[in-house]
Amino acid sequence: MGLRVVLLDNLDINAPVVEGAPPDLWSELDSVSTFEAIAQALREGGHTVIPMEGTLANLARLPRYRPDIVFNLCEGHFGESREAQVPAILEMLRIPYVGAKPLAHAVGLDKPMCKRVLLGCGLPTPPFQEFRRPDEPLRPELAEEFPLFVKPAREGTGMGISHQSIVQDEQSLRARVEWLIRTYRQPALVEKFIDGRDLTVGMIGNDDDLHVFPIMEVDLSPLPEDQRLLYGGVVKKKLYRVPRYLIPAPLAEETTAEVKRLAVAAYRAIGGLDMSRVDFRLDRQGKPWILEINTIPGLMPVDSDLVMVAEADGISHTELINRILEAACRRYGLTAARQPRRQAPRPSPQRKEPLVLSPSAAEGT
Repeated sequence: MGLRVVLLDNLDINAPVVEGAPPDLWSELDSVSTFEAIAQALREGGHTVIPMEGTLANLARLPRYRPDIVFNLCEGHFGESREAQVPAILEMLRIPYVGAKPLAHAVGLDKPMCKRVLLGCGLPTPPFQEFRRPDEPLRPELAEEFPLFVKPAREGTGMGISHQSIVQDEQSLRARVEWLIRTYRQPALVEKFIDGRDLTVGMIGNDDDLHVFPIMEVDLSPLPEDQRLLYGGVVKKKLYRVPRYLIPAPLAEETTAEVKRLAVAAYRAIGGLDMSRVDFRLDRQGKPWILEINTIPGLMPVDSDLVMVAEADGISHTELINRILEAACRRYGLTAARQPRRQAPRPSPQRKEPLVLSPSAAEGT
């Protein structure tokens, strides 16, 4: 028998309006079509799905839905540790959930803190400095490493990243830092720019059940010339079908083994659970550098990086979603055996409002 699964997410159509916000402020939020595809995958796994927008009001009444487990994909809207907010509430409610614990989400989202953890574990990440003010002194070791790379300290999905993120001198560095702090209302991360190949490593599972997918290389050469240096926001949101996605990445065996080893080490260093994606750059000397860790990797059918590497590994989107759920269930001692779905799947709502059933409807399913 399947489980009662609450699918919690923050959808782009439900995002709050923020005056003066940059156009990519909500780039990390899922679309309705992605949400519905994940719900359908869970139903095909034989589970009862209760779709819900991850608002505070909905979380407060979550216990009345009697979920066996929550499939949490909430990115959050506000706060330095926004991805950790929903997991923290679920911990308080003592409701099992998919994905990392609050601390791992907080560390993964906070890029400077994540890099400190990686360095503390002896893992390679580019030299960096966190700027809370644009006039802070530049560390001497970074002053010798131009060009440098500048991005928001607590964002993902290429937010705030463009060709202007690569700065060649201190004057352009401070201008970019000032713009980021003012526009995204958070510190800026400045790090050595690694000129090389973009790699990403996806994984699902935990401990002895951890499965590492083939490494993917994002070949940016087919892009317009002004976009070829970075796998940034414009590429990820508007031009994502232009690059070549090479799976498995054409790497020497020893490089493949080393990149996978580092990805697993980074995943475990921050306390990742059930699913993750670790992004690298391979420099011109062939050394891999860890750029960041995504504890809530995108699960959009076909086009998300984790979905692409899974499909290249022979795992469909439906299979991927259910294997992520099963990994979480094993941690909690729950049984999530998939069974054929005998009845027609219930259509998900199409309304531009929070996707949540009424308590009475949920209790009757």
